[in-house]
Amino acid sequence: MKGGILPAKRRWKGLVIAVLGLVLLSLLVPLVFLLGLHNGFHSSGYTTPQHSSASDDESTHVDDLMQRLEPTFPKDFGENIVVGKAENKTAGFPLLDGLPKERLGVNSTGVGDLAKAKQSTGVGDLAKKKQSTGVGDLGKKKQSTDVGSTPGATENIRDIDEGEKLCELKFGSYCLWRRNHKEKVNDFTVRKMKDLLYVARAYYPSIAKLPALDKLSHEMKQNIQDFERVLSVTTVDKDLPPLIDQKLPKMEAVIAQAKACRVDCSNVDKKFRQLVDLTEDEATFHMRQSAFLYQLAVQTMPKSHHCLSMRLTVEYFRDPPPDIDQSLAERHLNPDLHHFVIFSSNVLASSAVINSTVTHAKESENQVFHVVTDRQNYFAMKLWFSRNKYMEATVEVLNIEDHKLENNKASTSIHLSLPEEYRVSFHKVDGPPTTEYLSVFSHSHYLLPEIFPSLKKVVVLDDDIIVQRDLSVLWGINMDGKVNGAVQCCSVRLIQLQKLFADKRLDETSCAWMSGLNVIDLVRWKEQDISGRYLKLVTEMNSEEAVALRASLLAFQGELYALDDKWVLSGLGHNYGVDIETVKNARVLHYNGNMKPWLELGIRDYTVSWRKFLNQENQFLSDCNIN
Repeated sequence: MKGGILPAKRRWKGLVIAVLGLVLLSLLVPLVFLLGLHNGFHSSGYTTPQHSSASDDESTHVDDLMQRLEPTFPKDFGENIVVGKAENKTAGFPLLDGLPKERLGVNSTGVGDLAKAKQSTGVGDLAKKKQSTGVGDLGKKKQSTDVGSTPGATENIRDIDEGEKLCELKFGSYCLWRRNHKEKVNDFTVRKMKDLLYVARAYYPSIAKLPALDKLSHEMKQNIQDFERVLSVTTVDKDLPPLIDQKLPKMEAVIAQAKACRVDCSNVDKKFRQLVDLTEDEATFHMRQSAFLYQLAVQTMPKSHHCLSMRLTVEYFRDPPPDIDQSLAERHLNPDLHHFVIFSSNVLASSAVINSTVTHAKESENQVFHVVTDRQNYFAMKLWFSRNKYMEATVEVLNIEDHKLENNKASTSIHLSLPEEYRVSFHKVDGPPTTEYLSVFSHSHYLLPEIFPSLKKVVVLDDDIIVQRDLSVLWGINMDGKVNGAVQCCSVRLIQLQKLFADKRLDETSCAWMSGLNVIDLVRWKEQDISGRYLKLVTEMNSEEAVALRASLLAFQGELYALDDKWVLSGLGHNYGVDIETVKNARVLHYNGNMKPWLELGIRDYTVSWRKFLNQENQFLSDCNIN
């Protein structure tokens, strides 16, 4: 019996061991892949890198953040054009499909790959720049930039200008802001230390390989570590430690000894090239990081403005304003008055627009302003405009989300969308690209006939404008049966954007038009069914790239009445080159671009014209530190 039991037990134990082994293998195999131990295997045509540095992780993190704020680049928009989505005209995040969108430009072939864009624009390509311009050869550089050398100086200025244009193409208006906010810093010694450290690092590997130079190798290593330690916490000369003047001669002496030694020049050259590539990548990373922070700043509502909105909302429920007078309600529907429509979620911006308009009006009692906002800002707007008077004008605040539209189902919610801005860049064969900033109607604007069924004509104002002349003459303009009276931007013609519209037929003489100040004939709008035309175009466009731009330009093709260019001065939110006297004499100022006048990043020379229409004595502004 015992002899028969033992073999059975052995077989049973063998089966248990085999089962346990299979269980362990089934657990280990997924763990191997989860822990990244499969790096040696190929997957989808590429191999996972086995080593990554801290700088790579940081760069990847920033790239990921920028991709969240900036969706993938539009592709194949044209061989000669670049279209980028600029911020919405609100201080908060512009939301489109759930994500804030700021599309930076792409190169002329529509390539969305950053690496290819980097090659095409040359931004941060230090190695190529070194070869082409001889960076590092101080003697030649001095000769080429010498005051007496006119051709060299002219070429240098041209290179700088083209570099800025290419930078703007890739990073948008951040490059303009950076150029105009550069501060002169005293960092001569710091830069000298970095140059010495750069050379020492290049020679050290070759010196360390020679046993006869152990003492020099040790001294060089010690100096490199000292410089690295100091430069890790220092950016300007005033932050340098007191004994730095003693360290510089030591490093210079060590480098001189290294240069006197017989070393393999190819190794030194190889190390130099590695350092150049590393510096190039670091410069590109910092440029992208700075551009990301800039975009975050221009898209985020300032703390003081958020405070104002919250305080007004709380005050509304604490002490709600009285119900509107019946006579005022009748004025809202009277088609014989001058009606202005503003789509906005910014209390101060819409207030400045209205205040500037009534200030320069000859008869403000004929003016009615309709501020269309969302539920989040409705109560703040309601309280603000009930407690602030604008001469004899009437102000109505509407919540677009509570508005019942005939052609919309009850379950379909309506969301406020503000005027959208696009940056359009054109490549030139014989020069740097040119850039224009276009602002166009959003989806909400095409609800105008349904929101205001009793009105015949309205003037639509963006919330980033300031009025400096009387606008009553706009109601006397004969628009020749056209729907939209707008200022045109003929530096951008529709035929130049042909590839944006696929097989659509375009009028070669048609120019792009701008929102900001628009005279709208609502009767003619209904007759031509502009809203239906726009919705049909949006439905036909499978791609979501620049939908508002493409659909708006096509919807109003043949229905535009060109206003005199003198009506609106545009570009005050991105162009530093506008003359101050021109700003003072303009009829309407349009702060289109990223640098809105209510932001810290606004162009200070132009924000003066905006700030003077704020009531600085208002208690809410004081409490929220808006100055």
